[in-house]
Amino acid sequence: MALKISSTLLARLVAESAASANEVCGLLFGTSEEVLHAVKCANVAADPTIMFEIDPASLIAAHKAARAGGPTLIGHYHSHPNGSSEPSAQDAAAAMGDGALWLILTDTGGRLWRTRAVGAFEEVAIEGY
Repeated sequence: MALKISSTLLARLVAESAASANEVCGLLFGTSEEVLHAVKCANVAADPTIMFEIDPASLIAAHKAARAGGPTLIGHYHSHPNGSSEPSAQDAAAAMGDGALWLILTDTGGRLWRTRAVGAFEEVAIEGY
């Protein structure tokens, strides 16, 4: 099954990735069929050049807003400045198997993944519009 992401949104996230030597990261909001919007978050990792950690305050705020009727958090995005849009060993170690979406960006594009088991991903086709 493909997931819809507007070409404008994907281009914005790819440009954000290309503009930074560090890994960029943020939250994805939408439905089971579509990413509706994305919010950039601070990368608070100890070494943001090789890993990402979404600012916990942003993550908590997104969950609180969703419980109050706000947009549904469906996953997150982050970049790989090394150019690979496949999940890294660090990504696999962090994957909880909860079905969350992981959009992994490079400076030329991105690929979408879903966690299906602890440490395991399956690719999800992106349907642009």
